[in-house]
Amino acid sequence: TYIPYTNRPLGWHTDGYYNAGGLQIRAWLLYCARPAAEGGANGILDHEIAYIRLRDHNPDWIRALMADDAFTIPSNTEKGQEIRPDHAGPVFSISADGTLHMRYSARQRNVVWKDDDDTRGAATFLLDLFKAGDDHMFELRLNAGEGIISNNILHRRDGFRDPQDTSLNRLMYRARYYQRLPQPED
Repeated sequence: TYIPYTNRPLGWHTDGYYNAGGLQIRAWLLYCARPAAEGGANGILDHEIAYIRLRDHNPDWIRALMADDAFTIPSNTEKGQEIRPDHAGPVFSISADGTLHMRYSARQRNVVWKDDDDTRGAATFLLDLFKAGDDHMFELRLNAGEGIISNNILHRRDGFRDPQDTSLNRLMYRARYYQRLPQPED
């Protein structure tokens, strides 16, 4: 079972980081129908803040993470059948509409970073940022009837515990979109 479908914690990531270039997730919605009995809080950080923190610390790291081979998700094979081939691509890219997009997972397994000093430095910096925290990181535990709509910001989830009565288990609905949310008009 994949971790998102369990009660285990999920590390920092953007949705669809394992998707091929043309199928990048640009926005998502998370709606809570029923919260877990305990835990399940989400951490969120706008990926543009992560970009700024990296750029301000070392602009070469941004160039490294914009390389077409900066970040690879290895193929997924089950029972000898390839479900998904390797997907290499940039961590940061500029979308056709001029907006910043991020493709990222803090996972230490099943993620291959380009083997050069700047890419390794940037990857380490991001992990350290997530551990240390930032004034722009927020934590929230969704209650029934609450949700989040975002342009695929960085997010994570704490582990959680469901009640004994399985009819009251945590129930979240998620929708993912290939298009960004429109920006409000000035």
